[in-house]
Amino acid sequence: MWAASCLASCCAACACEACRSAVGSIGRRSARIAYCGLFGLSLIVAWILREVAAPLMENIPWINHFHKTPDREWFETDAVLRVSLGNFLFFTILALLMAGIKDQKDPRDQIHHGGWMAKIFCWFVIVVLMFFVPNGLVSFYETIAKFGSGLFLLVQVVLLLDFVHGWNESWVSKDEQFWYAALLIVSVVCYIGTFVFSGLLFHWFTPSGHECGLNMFFLVFTLILAFVFAIVALHPKINGSLLPASVMALYCMYLCYSGLSSEPRDYECNGLHNHSKAISTGSVTLGLLSTVLSVVYSAVRAGSSTTLLSPPSSPRAGSEKPLLPFDKSDAADEDAKKDGPRPVSYSYSFFHLIFSLASMYSAMLLTGWSTSVGESGKLVDVGWPSVWVRIVTQWATAALYIWSLVAPILFPDREF
Repeated sequence: MWAASCLASCCAACACEACRSAVGSIGRRSARIAYCGLFGLSLIVAWILREVAAPLMENIPWINHFHKTPDREWFETDAVLRVSLGNFLFFTILALLMAGIKDQKDPRDQIHHGGWMAKIFCWFVIVVLMFFVPNGLVSFYETIAKFGSGLFLLVQVVLLLDFVHGWNESWVSKDEQFWYAALLIVSVVCYIGTFVFSGLLFHWFTPSGHECGLNMFFLVFTLILAFVFAIVALHPKINGSLLPASVMALYCMYLCYSGLSSEPRDYECNGLHNHSKAISTGSVTLGLLSTVLSVVYSAVRAGSSTTLLSPPSSPRAGSEKPLLPFDKSDAADEDAKKDGPRPVSYSYSFFHLIFSLASMYSAMLLTGWSTSVGESGKLVDVGWPSVWVRIVTQWATAALYIWSLVAPILFPDREF
């Protein structure tokens, strides 16, 4: 018995030491990946609790204090929202703590890149505490999460605009015939893809024998936007490029598809899914996986953007860097103290704010935007709120892109 006890103690000590070593190995270059991993873990926890926590939550008196016990879907949604609220508070607190950091000698820089055991523990405690807060607070968070989700989608649009303009400038700056031809080919392919995609959407979402005026309006308006993008970009006073216009046209058509495919399954104009009364676990898994990849990419891209987030004093401001750099320029960060104060390479505060908004967005996806549409407890990103968020985001995308083209002409004395 004594030997077994000693062996168990040794194994526990080794396990703790291994975890401590693994967490301690997270350095400056891998901190952003670690935050993404923590965010991904929170989504997995939320999804698991959505599936298994309902019977347990029904027995918690401060949650189930109703005279009549709600349906199972209510507890599934509540579990997801509580995990999301904890995640939101964790990253919001970090965003506030990191506000105003300008160089790596700021003590808060070490908090951002280190202390991972403490941060993981704090994240866990905050998430657990959210299951002790009253239902009214969770309901309030559910309301503001819908607005925060829309804001997150707008941030995605800004990042996409930044990426597309950077892509175009990179190829144009080479000033070679090959790259000009490549620009034209990619632009033509994107526009062909846009029109082919629109044909499929007309087939799926405007089925014959049904009055689908709303879907028809969405599709026709999206095609008009595609033509407007090209006309504005090629106007002599704008002197723009067709590449950003074609990419934005394809993206707007994708947003239109994303919105239309989120229509309720029993809606007569949803020809893509109106014969499907259930959804398989594999479909849910695929939907959640695409959501995770989209959210994580947006967050990492936001933390790496040189035009939107890098402080003016940053050595990366105005320079081209990859999304997740692992080259010698990052290795030089380790010797920052030897050469004096080194400016931070991106806004830590905005980086965490992206995760806060992404927490709201992912909660809405996992709960079907908290809308009851038959199997809402099992569908990812389905319901009329999701439709309108996507469509309004498309309109905002078009407005931001056109503004990015005409603003320098309307206000030549200002920098954009």
